[in-house]
Amino acid sequence: MNSTRHKGLALTILALSQLILALDYTIIFVALPSLAADLGFGANQLQWVISAFSLAFGGFLLIGGRLSDLLGRRRMFIIAMGIFGLGSLLGGIADSQLFLIMARGLQGIGGALLSPATLSLIMSNFEEGPERNRALGIWAAMGGVGMSIGLLLGGVLTSFIGWEATFFVNVPIAIFVIILAPITLLESKAASAKRHFDAAGAISVTAGMILIVNYLIQAPVVGWLHPSAIIPGIIGAILLLLFVVIENRTQDPLIPFRLFRIRSLTGAAITAALFSASFGTLYYFLTLYTQEVLHYSAIQSGLSFLPLTISAFVGAKLINKMLATVGAAGTIASGMGLGAIGFMLLTQLSEHGSAWGIIPGTVIIGIGQAFIFTTMFIAASTGIDMKEQGVASAIVSTGQQIGGAIGLAVIMAIISASLGSNATLETMEPSDLTGAIHMAFIIDAVIALLGILVSFIALKQKNAAVMEAKSLHE
Repeated sequence: MNSTRHKGLALTILALSQLILALDYTIIFVALPSLAADLGFGANQLQWVISAFSLAFGGFLLIGGRLSDLLGRRRMFIIAMGIFGLGSLLGGIADSQLFLIMARGLQGIGGALLSPATLSLIMSNFEEGPERNRALGIWAAMGGVGMSIGLLLGGVLTSFIGWEATFFVNVPIAIFVIILAPITLLESKAASAKRHFDAAGAISVTAGMILIVNYLIQAPVVGWLHPSAIIPGIIGAILLLLFVVIENRTQDPLIPFRLFRIRSLTGAAITAALFSASFGTLYYFLTLYTQEVLHYSAIQSGLSFLPLTISAFVGAKLINKMLATVGAAGTIASGMGLGAIGFMLLTQLSEHGSAWGIIPGTVIIGIGQAFIFTTMFIAASTGIDMKEQGVASAIVSTGQQIGGAIGLAVIMAIISASLGSNATLETMEPSDLTGAIHMAFIIDAVIALLGILVSFIALKQKNAAVMEAKSLHE
């Protein structure tokens, strides 16, 4: 194991990596209106700025976990951070819609390779027990904190520098991490000598998900049965079925389906998808409200998320006590319940309102977000063999990313269908846009309520959670 001196720096690097991945998911939201104005995105097409990152992240996470286990976690960590930094640089200099979407996809690929390597490096660089659990708790907490900070930072950077700065900010961080990683992190890899990569599985699942989300984005615009939408959608569904066949026949699948017999992992993956489909889409619609209805500047919009950021910090401090008291299932259910309450409070927002009206709902949501994000990763690591930790973390993170992309597409599709064929978000009056945003928050609340049900069915393992929490306190 690493020396005590290096362990502190190693944890800093790993936590920082998790922070920028989460931050990068939300930092772009506040910049979307400015970005759309410069590059000519419409509301439906603007989804691709979010979905390109999420789909690439979710699709390549599966192979990222396997590559991390077989080629070496530190090696993949460094390569992945380089790819992520390059995608950020290209995003900052993008001068067209296609260029920007491709850069976001490259960021997603880098994140997909980085995330499982980061979690596995925690497992291999820190001793099992209190030390590892403390490191895991800090790492997971950085995800929730990063999602909150990203909104505020995005507003500041967009207002004072421009939307390009929301990409450039990652570059120096990536360079810093790449330089220090070889010095502070120990290399580790799975004991197996096999080097087979399931390329067919990776291609089929990634392409399938992209085509399905493309259908959900395009269909409300051109028509649900229009050939240009439905044919790619059908192909996407076929590719996903093909992925299942491939995984059942290959010797080294991207997803060993036997892992889904572990209820905590399955529950964590489903929870991650529901979390991202509800809590993750909040930022998109709240940004629409603050900038398109209230006509706030980017920095004013970012500042309106500050209560959520603060409450997420508070929630992170309460997680250990929650785990010790009600276990993983109770902690996640509490987080989902708080989210549902917060979303319903946000349905009371008015076209003539202000940032003050946002505070009650976002404060409650921030606490719930912290409860869920950290706990779902703790649950996912329970009962998983060390050599498959990378794949296990990839499964949960895949659920998170794909859930966000599909959740946003489905909510937008429902809103578009309710508006009628000629209505678009760009042409709506503030009162109608506010109503559409209310509908989005109602859907978010329903998804959160579904998350409560999932947590009690799949994650009710109180004793294991209590032991984890006690270790974190030691």
